[in-house]
Amino acid sequence: MTMRRILIAAVAVAVAPAALAQLKGDGIIEPGEDEMAELARAVQNPVANLISLPFQNNTTFEFGPQEDPQNVLNIQPVWPFELNEDWNLITRTIFPIISQPELFPGQGRETGLGDISFSAFASPAKPDKMLWGKVLWGLGPAVLMPTATDDRLGTDKWSLGPSLVLLGMPGNWVIGGLMNNVWSVGGSGDQNVNFFFSQWFANYNLEDGWYLVSAPIITANWEASSDSQWTVPVGGGVGKIFMIGKQPVNVNLQAYYNVEKPDFVGDWGGRIQLQFMFPK
Repeated sequence: MTMRRILIAAVAVAVAPAALAQLKGDGIIEPGEDEMAELARAVQNPVANLISLPFQNNTTFEFGPQEDPQNVLNIQPVWPFELNEDWNLITRTIFPIISQPELFPGQGRETGLGDISFSAFASPAKPDKMLWGKVLWGLGPAVLMPTATDDRLGTDKWSLGPSLVLLGMPGNWVIGGLMNNVWSVGGSGDQNVNFFFSQWFANYNLEDGWYLVSAPIITANWEASSDSQWTVPVGGGVGKIFMIGKQPVNVNLQAYYNVEKPDFVGDWGGRIQLQFMFPK
């Protein structure tokens, strides 16, 4: 973790010049508005034309028969491209670093890279293409790649499916959701993949870059037995946008309770996220 923090700090310093001014020039922040509040709205928008580098650490407590914690650090860079004056392509890649406790006696803990997921959203660049004039949207493919360093950390399957994002920004709110479903199309794994992922989010922006957030990750493994398919957490937390020199940074802390889950998953989980923003 120490070397990773040093690397990120070095990257942040190298690309930091005039971040807020650039955001204003790109139209992501409107001149005259509360800069921190508008920056918060931009970073909470998954289809904003804004490069970002989030580090999202998710811990599930009391995981497995030994009730040890499971930890997943998602490194998930978001990189937008301008296809033309009417359309943007927003790419999102998730590199999961997983520390998995044993599920069967004698296994021990396994730590390594899980399956990398990639999604790309074609999203309109102009307000006149919003749904009902108010709802931002994006649509594209989702790909799950068999990159796990151990069989316990992945599926050994290539999987594909559709991905959708919807977003609204009424007043101080940023509300929406990301969702996809992937099916296995090849690979050496013994089990087929039919997996649903969604992350619904509601952010309420306060003064000075503070905000309240709820962004539970809801999943369903359709190949599992009916009593083990869903993981449904509820909860939320608090976050803040601030500047390190000229570098905009987003930090939030959240806690969740699983109202529906497989037997081997614990009741409680926590999340801490550190996100760097890089105007194009």
